[in-house]
Amino acid sequence: MTITNGADPEIRPLKVLIVGAGIGGLTAAIALRNQGHDIQIFEQSHLATETGAAIHLAPNANGILRRLGIFAEEFGANPMERLVEYNATGELRREMELTDSNKKWLHPWLLAHRIDLHNHLKRVVTTATEQYPAVPLHTGSRIACVDAETATITLQDGTQVQGDVVVGADGVHSVTRHAIPGGQLKAACRGKSAFRFLVSKDAALSDPITARLVQHQGQLSIWYGSDRRIIMYPTSHNTVLNFVAIHPEAESAAESDDTWGQQGNLDKMLHIFKGFDSAILSLLGKAGPQTVKVWRLLDMDVIPQWHHHRLALLGDAAHPFLPHQGQGGGIAIEDAISLSVVLGKDTPVAEVHERLKLYHDIRHERATRIQGFSRLIGEDRTGDDDLDMYGFANYNFGHDEFDNSTQRLREWTWNRIPNPYWRMPIAFGPMPGPRQTHLGVPRDGTNSTFTTASIKFKTSRTVLQNLFPPGRKGWRFTSPETVAYASFSQTTLGKMEWLGGSGYKHIGLYVHGVEYVKDDGSVVQGTYLPILFESLTDPIVSGREELGMPKLYTSVDVYRRSHSYRIRTGWEGALWGNFLLEDLVEVDPSTTTGALSGEADAGILAYKYIPKTGRENKNVAAEEYAIFDAFAKAVPTPRPQKVYTTKKASIQIDPLDWEQLPTLHHVISRLAEVPVFEIVGAKVVEGTGVPDVSGAAPIE
Repeated sequence: MTITNGADPEIRPLKVLIVGAGIGGLTAAIALRNQGHDIQIFEQSHLATETGAAIHLAPNANGILRRLGIFAEEFGANPMERLVEYNATGELRREMELTDSNKKWLHPWLLAHRIDLHNHLKRVVTTATEQYPAVPLHTGSRIACVDAETATITLQDGTQVQGDVVVGADGVHSVTRHAIPGGQLKAACRGKSAFRFLVSKDAALSDPITARLVQHQGQLSIWYGSDRRIIMYPTSHNTVLNFVAIHPEAESAAESDDTWGQQGNLDKMLHIFKGFDSAILSLLGKAGPQTVKVWRLLDMDVIPQWHHHRLALLGDAAHPFLPHQGQGGGIAIEDAISLSVVLGKDTPVAEVHERLKLYHDIRHERATRIQGFSRLIGEDRTGDDDLDMYGFANYNFGHDEFDNSTQRLREWTWNRIPNPYWRMPIAFGPMPGPRQTHLGVPRDGTNSTFTTASIKFKTSRTVLQNLFPPGRKGWRFTSPETVAYASFSQTTLGKMEWLGGSGYKHIGLYVHGVEYVKDDGSVVQGTYLPILFESLTDPIVSGREELGMPKLYTSVDVYRRSHSYRIRTGWEGALWGNFLLEDLVEVDPSTTTGALSGEADAGILAYKYIPKTGRENKNVAAEEYAIFDAFAKAVPTPRPQKVYTTKKASIQIDPLDWEQLPTLHHVISRLAEVPVFEIVGAKVVEGTGVPDVSGAAPIE
């Protein structure tokens, strides 16, 4: 959805340069390619020796992958089914069956092998489909710097590539982050390191000492010490056990901040956890000595913004995560889908900067909050901890970033509409209507058609005066005479742009020669409209709420013949009105006035009243005032093309009863009381140009 003013903006596929081919960068590439954009990825490594272990695909992340057509079960991911917690000596502290609780999430909670996920994402990105080309993946392309204003990246060999957007997905040691104001922060170790490695589940099952620890499918187990812990869970169809052994950083003295760490020492790890239960130590001992890696757990202060000009960050480049909730990869996936929603296929090039700010506004608070949860969960345990684990899980899992970002983009778009029309139901945004589209673009009624049949008659001023708003001051007839003039005027509208080219009918009582005296003594003269019936709900609702016109529903059937025009009105088969014009004769259109109201008055006078909600407020108005719509300000101006006149016309109104007209009897019975002393004239006017009534406004 794009709001435009003036010249049309440039809308074409955006050239998006993604720095980094990790899980977040690859997901962003897929999602942005699905929007039709031109994507290139620049990765500093050669992706030849990827390492890593398992990754949580919690419901919030897994749902996004599924939306992109990626089902991790197909490449080995298995469901998370149980959670078990022990203290360091192996005493069971808590166990939870998650099979039933997982049913409350829309998508399953899966445990995947990180390399399998990464390889699958890479295959999707680099494979052309019927709709989208393969995305160029430039490996061995280390970035030296980024110019955020021009969306230009410079490689270390001096090569420059310019796009419309740069996405910084280059991880915890991000280069692109330095191009963001406040992004000069560096991630640092906050006192903890972790060993990470894999063990065959068969090896654990074949040992009687360790078999009891892995007998359940999809079980995540945690052993808590006061300042260290071991996390174990299966992946790859429950055939491989993934381990994360977190401990004080000084005890393993990892020498690098490299994400996947240095080759660790199995004996050192066993020594660090020597006070733990012998069964879990036996399980740790089954790790291949060459496979145990250790790395410092890096954290970073919150950077104030993730965007600058045409550059946006995602994943660890924006918010390095501690691993204690298994949400680091998931939040990067959320970032990716959010960015793709914000940069939709119809994004004007000129709006990139504003939309990247919107992306930041959508994502920053949620990612920062989950960062905080991860820090809290990772704190040393005292044994008396009372963490709201369910609250954390509900916040993390119960979120669909695609739907959230889609709504935020809608609201952002609505807020940019210069003059939106809001009326119920507001959950769906500004309403389309006769004066504007859903996005606030003005309607054009120039080519709409109208046929108006009106019957003007002499009647009682007193009876008409009784139809003024009761108890409201300021209303009177211009003339003091006891007779007055009114018209029943019926219009058939066609080729209405806002109704998709169709139309509707309306009929109203127009009281001529009325004026409204303002508080300052000045006078507004016009035709008073006590009631206007319409045959379609859409103009009734818009006219009542936006304009304040006194509209109700009635059926309107028109029988047009060569020299006659008959109108029948009713409700659910109960006919209450019969209006007939006979012996019509065509006359010069230049001789007619009052094409839509039946008379050449200055405009329409009406009274808007909307009640306040609540039984105790049944006699209280939320909004009420006199309104005026000046014919001189009508846009567009009606253009009569054919006019037929006659003096042979009749008006018949049958009030029926409450059973036949349960919602209209009080109105129709009053109309039936209006006497017809004399038919002054009648006419049928055909033409084009239907005013949008946008000039209607409170008188004071």
